[in-house]
Amino acid sequence: MYLISLLTTHSFHIVDPSPWPFLTSFAALYTVYGLTLYRHSFVSGISVFCFGLIGIIYFLIAWWRDVIREATYEGHHTLIVQQGLSFGRALFIVSEIRLFFAFFWAFFHVSLNPSPFIGGIWPPQGIIPRDPWLIPLLNTTLLLTSGASLTWSHSAIIAKPFSYETSHGLIITIILAIIFTLFQVYEYFNASFTLSDGVYGSTFYRLTGLHGFHVIVGTIFLLVCLYRTIKHQFTTIAHTGYNCAAWYWHFVDVVWLFLFIVIYLWGNSSNIH
Repeated sequence: MYLISLLTTHSFHIVDPSPWPFLTSFAALYTVYGLTLYRHSFVSGISVFCFGLIGIIYFLIAWWRDVIREATYEGHHTLIVQQGLSFGRALFIVSEIRLFFAFFWAFFHVSLNPSPFIGGIWPPQGIIPRDPWLIPLLNTTLLLTSGASLTWSHSAIIAKPFSYETSHGLIITIILAIIFTLFQVYEYFNASFTLSDGVYGSTFYRLTGLHGFHVIVGTIFLLVCLYRTIKHQFTTIAHTGYNCAAWYWHFVDVVWLFLFIVIYLWGNSSNIH
């Protein structure tokens, strides 16, 4: 009996059977399927897409609720489990870097070798690019400031549990993130070009729009962390969810710096050959 007890006692968490991975995968399938139908002008496409998207949101909320319950109330997240979750988040960020790399590659491909069909120059003829020293510079300042306030909040949670500085720093970060998103929407509505305006419009909106989507996801992530902070669910040694949110937000900051330099500054220079 002692040998059996010794063999079954470990620091890992054997996850209970869960329906959420299975259901989430099917919801993702329906989302892509519905979007494909919609792009091919099928009437039911948008309905299937919305059904799959709502399913993804609901199943992910239920899935992460179970993970939070395992960590906070059941005590299953030992140090080894926390390391595994952190490693998984790091791999996820690496995959996101590869995604943005593909979009940046497309931008450099069309801008460094502009086609004669767009006048052989970049930006193409007829395109009036955004002034980088107005809203883009303001948004850069907002994101960099949000990164600093999040670092302040993170330092507070490491130094002292249940510190007011932790929640205050998160609140400032979330407010700055919302302001950033509103300015981004304002810029879209007041741009002189659209997504359908050739290769410039498609690369610009796909890169900035993809980043904007990540900002929205990161803001929701930080809101959940703020709620958990208020509920005293984080400690100085057990705040993996907070760490993952902080890593994700700093990744969003770094990507925006590349966007600002490449898309707004360098990419808007006249006559790039």
